[in-house]
Formats: sequence, structure tokens, C-alpha cells
Amino acid sequence: MVLCAALVSTSFTVGAAIAPGLDPAVLTLIRFILATCLLGPYVQRRYGLLFSWSLFWRSALISACLVTFFWCMFLALRSTTALNTSVIFTLVPSISGVYAVFLVRERLAGKQLLALACGMVGAVWVIFRGDLSLFLAMAWNRGDLIFLGGCLAMGLYTPLIRLLHRGESMLVMTFWILITGCIWLLLVAGSHLPKVAWAEIPIPVWAGICYLSLFTTVVTFFLTQYAIAYLGPTRVMAYSYLYPGMVLIIDLLLGHGLPELKVLPGIVIILVAMLVLQYDA
Repeated sequence: MVLCAALVSTSFTVGAAIAPGLDPAVLTLIRFILATCLLGPYVQRRYGLLFSWSLFWRSALISACLVTFFWCMFLALRSTTALNTSVIFTLVPSISGVYAVFLVRERLAGKQLLALACGMVGAVWVIFRGDLSLFLAMAWNRGDLIFLGGCLAMGLYTPLIRLLHRGESMLVMTFWILITGCIWLLLVAGSHLPKVAWAEIPIPVWAGICYLSLFTTVVTFFLTQYAIAYLGPTRVMAYSYLYPGMVLIIDLLLGHGLPELKVLPGIVIILVAMLVLQYDA
């Protein structure tokens, strides 16, 4: 999950770089199609591609959450920053924890609940840049609100995996999640495809989509689903608390510098919350 967190952290920076180049739904569709093509031959060779309506509909429910999240992410990154999205994403463990209590009857200890609450405080601290007046005024920008909506959908992802998994290989489930995700996206973005000037899409955008398809879609989907069976939904999602710190490191390496100093305490609170969740679980 640490490896998964490192890969996902790069997706915010890469997504911010390529988001202006394509319609968010089209961009997400291409990402899912490429990921399906990359994973499909391996799944077919190892497990076969036998169709099951049960697996199809279970995968469709899970992929609906992912499609909503990724569409919101690319749309949001047009009007907010990679750091903001990575921080808002730290609300997902708390959201996922609430869903897990009702869907899979996951029980959280008192320290875990406190850690989730601290993680939310840290996220809010960073979003409002440590400024109480901005918090009281609820000064969210449009991109932040869009991404928050995506995070509400993403919170269902890990509880649904645990609820709907029926013993099949995680690679097989990942493959069918990608296929059903493509179907959802075709329904949303199909009418936009003829309008896309494919020849004018810059090479860096294609490179970014290929990177997202392989490393932050296929690889991270598998790592997450594999870990859920051992760690549980809430502990798995708690690793997203690593994202803001990793995004800060990535931005620093890219020469973007550090954010304002008053933002850093919020990131420290988030990291402490993640460690408490792992230690106490």
C-alpha cells in the first residue's frame, strides 16, 4: 500500500498537467481502454475470459464509483491544484469508514475514530491554508467542490470490494471493473468522441495517459484490491493520508517549491492520523 500510495500521488501531478488537453470524460475513457488492453491479455492467458453476469454487475457497481471519481478529478484539476486534490482525498478514509460500518459491519476502535477525525481536521487545515477566516467563509473553489463530490463516490470503492468479492482472482475482478468502467464512460462520453481533434492531442498528453493507465490504474487497482482482503477497507484507505506529503515531494523535485508554511501543520496532522490508524488496527 505504500507503493500504491506513491504511484497514486503521481497521478495528481500528471493529471494536472494533462487535464486541459482533453474533455475529462474522454480522457478517463481512453485511460480505462488502455488499461483494459494492457491487462486483458494476461488475464486471458492465466484465467480465461469466461463471462459471468454476477461478476459483471458486481464489477459495474464498483466501477461506477471509480468512473465518477476520475471524471471529477480531471474536471477539478482544471480549476484547483494537485496538492489541494491530494489533500481533499484524505477525507476518503473517513467517508469510507462510515460506509464500511453500514455495508460490511466493520468495527472501528476509539483510537481509529479519533485518527479519522484528526485526518479530516488536517485536510480541512490544508484546504483553507490554515486561515480560520477562509474556513468560516467556506471559501472552497469550484475545483475543490467538484473533487469532493468525486471523493464521496470513491469512499464506496473499498467497502464495495469487500462486500461484493466472491473469491475470484483480484486480477479478474480488476479486469471486469475496467471493462464495465469503459461501458459507463462510453454512455457518458460517446457522443463527444467524433468531436475530438485526435491528431492535435500533444504527445505529452498521450504519454501522461499511458502512464496513468498502466501504473496508476492497473497496478494500483490490483494492489488496493489485494490489500483489502488483509487490511480491511478503512486501513487500506488510510494510506491516502500519505498523498499530500508525497505530492509535496514530487512538486519540490519538479521545482514547484513548497507551499506556505502555515499549510505544513495540517499535513503533519494527516500523517500522524495515518500512523495511528495502522498501529491501532
